[in-house]
Amino acid sequence: MAQAAKKLNFMINDDIRRELEELVPQGVRSKVVNEALRKELISIRRRRLTDKLLAIRAKGPIVSTDAILDTLENDRLRDK
Repeated sequence: MAQAAKKLNFMINDDIRRELEELVPQGVRSKVVNEALRKELISIRRRRLTDKLLAIRAKGPIVSTDAILDTLENDRLRDK
């Protein structure tokens, strides 16, 4: 089943328009633009989530690798 689509009106730079028209056949341009936007939106979403995780990480205590390993080992021993 085809996904619903909506026609949008937005501006693109002339150099990008020319290249799009040169490289992509007329019946395929919407698909190419949709895929490019999808990839960019995924990238934006990932950057925002990474920023949130880094902010959370900055608020937490600094824990050494040895402390993490000790905690994991103790937790595993407790479960036995």
